[in-house]
Amino acid sequence: MEPSQTSRTAPQASPPPFDLESPQWYLNRELTWLAFNRRVLHEGQDDRVPLLERVFFLAVVGSNLDEFFMKRIGGLKQQVGAGVKELSIDGRLPQEQIDDCTLVVRDLLREQEELEVELKRLLARRKIRIVPYADLDLAEKSLAERYFLDQVYPLLTPQGMDPAHPFPFISNLSINLLVSVRYPDSEHSYMNRIKAPVSDDMPRFLRFGDSGHWITLEDLIGNNLETLFPEMVVETCETFRVTRNAITEPNQEQANDLLQVIESALRERKFAEIVRLEVGWGMEEHHRGMLADELGVNEECDVFAVDGIVGKRDLFEIARLDRPELHYLPHKPLDNPELLDENPNIFHVIRKHGSILLQHPYESFDTSVERYLREASVDPKVRAIKMTLYRTAGKSRVIEYLIDAARNGKQVAVVLELKARFDEQANIRWAGFLEEAGIHVTYGVVGLKTHCKVIFVIRKDYDGLRRYAHIGTGNYHAGTARMYCDLGLFTCDPDIGADLTELFNYLTTGYTPMRRYRKLLPSPRLLKKALLQKIDREIRGHSAEEPGLIQLKANGLEDREIVAALYRASQAGVHVDLIIRDTCRLRPGIAGLSDNICVVSLVGRFLEHTRLFYFRNRGEEEYFIGSADLMQRNLESRVEVCVPVESPKLRKQLRQLLDLQLKNKRNVWEMEADGTYRQRFAKARDGSVCIHRQLIERAEKRQASGHRSAGKKKGRKKVG
Repeated sequence: MEPSQTSRTAPQASPPPFDLESPQWYLNRELTWLAFNRRVLHEGQDDRVPLLERVFFLAVVGSNLDEFFMKRIGGLKQQVGAGVKELSIDGRLPQEQIDDCTLVVRDLLREQEELEVELKRLLARRKIRIVPYADLDLAEKSLAERYFLDQVYPLLTPQGMDPAHPFPFISNLSINLLVSVRYPDSEHSYMNRIKAPVSDDMPRFLRFGDSGHWITLEDLIGNNLETLFPEMVVETCETFRVTRNAITEPNQEQANDLLQVIESALRERKFAEIVRLEVGWGMEEHHRGMLADELGVNEECDVFAVDGIVGKRDLFEIARLDRPELHYLPHKPLDNPELLDENPNIFHVIRKHGSILLQHPYESFDTSVERYLREASVDPKVRAIKMTLYRTAGKSRVIEYLIDAARNGKQVAVVLELKARFDEQANIRWAGFLEEAGIHVTYGVVGLKTHCKVIFVIRKDYDGLRRYAHIGTGNYHAGTARMYCDLGLFTCDPDIGADLTELFNYLTTGYTPMRRYRKLLPSPRLLKKALLQKIDREIRGHSAEEPGLIQLKANGLEDREIVAALYRASQAGVHVDLIIRDTCRLRPGIAGLSDNICVVSLVGRFLEHTRLFYFRNRGEEEYFIGSADLMQRNLESRVEVCVPVESPKLRKQLRQLLDLQLKNKRNVWEMEADGTYRQRFAKARDGSVCIHRQLIERAEKRQASGHRSAGKKKGRKKVG
């Protein structure tokens, strides 16, 4: 449990005075999030990464930037429109943040375009050629034209733009063609909009024949316009795309029906303000100006000319091509070794071990979490299942098992978060299915998002009612469980069970009497206060003989009070290791302020999503895992849960995880004092291995050890 780098172990006698209220000690939330996307883009630029995975990272950055404009820029524009003059923690007005972000985004866009050119060149070498329609041979064009007439043409609706046909509604993130046509004997041009009908059934990228040529759907449409505009001259055909603000937060305090409020907000989002206009490179200036004017955006600030594919997120289609040699080595999640117990009942296994730590995606979600819920749904001794649900898969076995449980006569209660961003519609649909099955569905506490991840099972054991729980850092989503790095804890600890009873009573009633929690740290009432107290305790207990150590792993560090407390810890000589995936307001390495703080970010094959907090506490070590990031919204405006990990065996696993991530070279970026990041480089081969590959190998060793232990037990039974 050594700190990641040498630190001063004795408190400084007289640290220089620092005003921790000063904005100069805090980085901008939006700019540090954009810096994270630059690190993601670097994975696409890294030739050690398999080719189609590099395409995947390029698509990820495109998708992330879409969401950034919808959520972050959209919110800032709302502040500008409302005349907000309050400075951010780092001392910027809303418009200043927009301006600074725009400069970074344009630079990222340039890097994306350069990478797209490079990847297309490399893909072509492997017979995956993304080409213009004109490069298809005659046989391919014949197939393409037939496909257009049979599958695409019936779905197209050209919309004219003239006094009789006002400018059409442009849906969010849709791919559109702006087509200018005229009659052969006339100089007058007519403008038209055509929406490319991209959907689950109609991919953006199309292949005809076996040559490996791929074209875009809009290119196919653009080269068959004579069918849409017979006997007319097509002057121009240009691509554009809009991004709309996703921040539509109605006043739910005054709402009688939260479900109706969310449905109304979704309708408002559809018609929300446009925050970005992307146009294909080379669009005529007067067409660009006309679009900006009709769509109500600032042509200078809000219009982005894209060289290459507009809407690069759709490159996920190419990244998913079945070419194993161009992907990472296949990874099949393994069974947790504790769950390989010869006893077929998972509740008996949990009771035997007391607590079991799950590490996803290295260990199977199906044979752990889904098994737990599946067995609970049919176990005749299970009396009740209570669960929080934030996001889940489109075809969710979690939902199926909950419905099965209700049909099997168990009391089932689900706290469903309707305001999970971009999953609202799916959660409304799930709410209907669950209620139809007789499940008690509630939507949490008014004014708070329910973000905690808990499945709580009450079972009639041989000695009376016993409470079992799964508490995790990630969503109950089988898809993301194969791509996100998360931790989960199975436990039957009586104190944790008692705490969860209090928590669910709070969630299902909204009442906040003096609920006393023995071990859990829930937000918004306790978690932030507890973290600040533990940081302060580490400061008080620090000495040369017993140096303090704080290690925090989260997606983001944004809360000002937490940052200030960590600065004070560093000034006192406490070493602080921070593994922060994206947003980070803290500036490490400033003499006298944060020279005992190291901030690193991990970017690689899987998305880091774990929240893990460690305090040395003068040898009485504490480990916590949970759902909360170190963000003000998580600590003050959401219901979150952090749970202590007390088993020495499980703590050892967490210690190995932290040490490995802090020492790794291959996927680690270290933050400098100015907020920039420097990638670590390894000289020895051991340090150059992908960190996620190392964790896969460790999971394989754990499973092999579990198989050996199970085999020895069976052997002893046979001998007996």
